[in-house]
Amino acid sequence: MLRRLHPDQPDGFAFTPANQAWAEAQIRKYPAGREASAVIPLLWRAQEQEGWLTRPAIEHVADMLGMAYIRALEVATFYFMFQLSPVGSVAHVQICGTTSCLICGAEDLIGVCREKIAPTPHALSPDGKFSWEEVECLGACANAPMAQIGKDYYEDLTAERLSKILDDLALGKVPTPGPQNGRYASEPAGGLTSLAGGAESPHKGYNASVELARGIGDTVRRIDGTEVPLLVPWRAAPGHEDGRRPTVLRAPLASGADDLTRLEGVDKPLAAMLNTLGIFHFAQIAEWGADNVAWMEANLEGFKGRVHGGIWVEQARAFASEGETTGAHRVRNENAEH
Repeated sequence: MLRRLHPDQPDGFAFTPANQAWAEAQIRKYPAGREASAVIPLLWRAQEQEGWLTRPAIEHVADMLGMAYIRALEVATFYFMFQLSPVGSVAHVQICGTTSCLICGAEDLIGVCREKIAPTPHALSPDGKFSWEEVECLGACANAPMAQIGKDYYEDLTAERLSKILDDLALGKVPTPGPQNGRYASEPAGGLTSLAGGAESPHKGYNASVELARGIGDTVRRIDGTEVPLLVPWRAAPGHEDGRRPTVLRAPLASGADDLTRLEGVDKPLAAMLNTLGIFHFAQIAEWGADNVAWMEANLEGFKGRVHGGIWVEQARAFASEGETTGAHRVRNENAEH
């Protein structure tokens, strides 16, 4: 399939401060001279920020990585995960059209998309909320037919069910992903044939993937750098060597985020990274114990060794109570000089 850039392009592109800090942290994962290895994650983050991958975004990433524009364009046009034209503001619907799904009714799902979204793939709906495309196998063959909407799979679909899902999404609702016919996961459609003994069903509620999606509460929202990251469970487990996750917020309080660069050793990229981890206020840092400091040290990608636990906590306590420290005087004076 020939993939070309969309004819209508924006004038420019820039990462948000939080995404810029994230991108710089990804680049630091690779040795000098190998920065181009970060091209796929940076292009993906640009797409998450804008919804689709624009030419200015591709060239901006190439500039960050010291790559020729054509090399970044080769990556962007090769991988179908990159959307080269605008997508719906609410959701981009990907219908699996490979053998299992096709046999089980994928054509009916495509018919719903043609009727409710647009007659052709990669075209926006009249209200700009949706777009769609047919994709190759998404690996949920036992639950065919299925579609990926946002970050999640909607499986065991019928045309009627997909139509209702699109209606709900248009109203701002987020339907529960996963199997849509009552199945727990990918067990036989006729019911369990093993592990069915005992007084109680081994399946309670939703499977782990669906439960996580329900916990987020907004599975079609794109990553924008402001969310609290979902971290692997063992990193936040109490008593683990990586410490314990401190109290975090999804957004700063109404008064606005504190200027974390006032803390010794914190520059703007590090402050942005702290924000992505849910740290916005001195009062939060003032409550850290040694286990919280250890957790932050383990989770600040690209800033290992930068968590000056005792100093940060001491300064944060002073700032939170509108006091100051000698280090704060020095930091502020240096900022004023530059």
